[in-house]
Amino acid sequence: MDCLFASKGRENRLQQMASMPLDLLVIGGGITGSGIALDAAARGMKVGLVDMQDFAAGTSSRSTKLVHGGLRYLKQLEIRLVAEVGKERAIVYENGPHVTTPERMLLPFYKGGTFGSLSTSLGLRVYDFLAGVKKLERRRMLSATETLGREPLLNASNLLGGGSYVEYRTDDARLTIEVLKEAVQRGAQAVNYTKVNQFIYDNGKMIGASLTDVLNECTYEVRARKIVNAAGPWVDTLREFDNSKQGKRLQLTKGIHLVMDRSRFPLRQAIYFDTSDGRMMFAIPRDGKAYIGTTDTEYTGDIAHPQVNAADQQYILDALRDMFPEIDLTADDVESSWAGVRPLIYEEGKGPSEISRKDEIWQSASGLISMAGGKLTGYRKMAETVVDRIAVQLEEEGVGSFLACATKGVPISGGRVGGSDSFNDYVLRKADEGEKRGVSWELAEIWARKYGSNVGRLYEWFDVHTTQADVAFNCGLPPEVGVPLLYAMNEEMAATPVDFFIRRTGALLFNISWVRTWKTPVVEYMAQYLDWTPEAKGRYAEELDLALHEAVVPVKVDE
Repeated sequence: MDCLFASKGRENRLQQMASMPLDLLVIGGGITGSGIALDAAARGMKVGLVDMQDFAAGTSSRSTKLVHGGLRYLKQLEIRLVAEVGKERAIVYENGPHVTTPERMLLPFYKGGTFGSLSTSLGLRVYDFLAGVKKLERRRMLSATETLGREPLLNASNLLGGGSYVEYRTDDARLTIEVLKEAVQRGAQAVNYTKVNQFIYDNGKMIGASLTDVLNECTYEVRARKIVNAAGPWVDTLREFDNSKQGKRLQLTKGIHLVMDRSRFPLRQAIYFDTSDGRMMFAIPRDGKAYIGTTDTEYTGDIAHPQVNAADQQYILDALRDMFPEIDLTADDVESSWAGVRPLIYEEGKGPSEISRKDEIWQSASGLISMAGGKLTGYRKMAETVVDRIAVQLEEEGVGSFLACATKGVPISGGRVGGSDSFNDYVLRKADEGEKRGVSWELAEIWARKYGSNVGRLYEWFDVHTTQADVAFNCGLPPEVGVPLLYAMNEEMAATPVDFFIRRTGALLFNISWVRTWKTPVVEYMAQYLDWTPEAKGRYAEELDLALHEAVVPVKVDE
């Protein structure tokens, strides 16, 4: 089958990038870089994108997994930010309803707490107005009795009532990858595990970069008229490569989340609550689990490898004990966890939770354009802003004329389901179609909901999986494992088992027992399919074992 974005095609894509000058090279395959690549490709630019890790392996797979409207920013009087990301939230949902789901959130308020009845009601009303919230999703004020009816696990002592409003839950890694896949469909070249060694200059102007494919150590030189540094926590590192780290700089903060089975934490609905130290925290049900977070602490450790430590974990457990006192949750109840690093813009005298989440663009004397800050929700608007600038500069340099931004109405890969209102009907139709092709209705429904309008490709890979002549080659993988794995390797550039189990499926976070069950046959299957050496196979198996260990066992001391 014809596959535009296969792991086996990585070297060819790098060779194509190196074979002709690009209009734009994007460094960073998180949501910001992926959004920039899509916007630029949709305008007709020749685009390349590289990331030294897997796509979305940094901040963009380690968030609270909400495309939210920025309610918390009202406390900081970030009025413009609330208005912008609130409206963008609706666009993100409409363009990809298979990776974004409305989730009604409950904000309880207590006597002596951060919020009261008046401030909650007023805040949510202002939020509805600024964010342009749909009528059915607007705020509802609840009495104490009604609040406990929604979530009986809440601390009833001094409870005054609650506010109910809607946020949008997402799979952040899959959102990022679907955005990038749409960019590739529109002509962009994108390759993971490709590191920038140094920039290339001509008379002081940046004209390209030397890149190394870290999986096979081959080196390439790529020329580009414009280069965007969208490397998230590594933005300042690339600015140092360019000798242009001056003025504003990043401040990195770390946030962690814990995952528990709902048999131990039977959370009925999502809760947004304040902690004893005045911070805000989420507890969100998802796929038979509940996840809780986040912390917000300054971070100076290994950017590529943030970890949950015992103090992080205890902070969240203490907050849970205060808000949900009837269930005694302990570290033994934590099934999985993750830590992420936020690349915020340093502000003198402000603590991690007080720093603005606004985005900014800097351009160095050599021409390197760096983008930092911002939120997952606002990725499309951030991309529009930076690509507008690039388009003007290219046109002034006589390169050509480019279209205006069109991504507001462009579905991402998998998002062509007839709009959000039609998504459920689309899923049911596709489940029926899958059943007729031999897939169980239940599995077909899961695939249609997860992969949206790409589910037809899953069905084609189902045919491949079930008709492979050598049964041993399947390594004992049933369709519910083998088919998504084939799809991930051939259509989403998954190159390692960790890519598959974390960024392509989210299983290591929300179904860790499934990962333990299938890890050995998946490693074996990938080793055969991708022609790994014995050394590579052992290295990737160890990487997966380490990820499993770190998801469960916090480090004892801070980084």
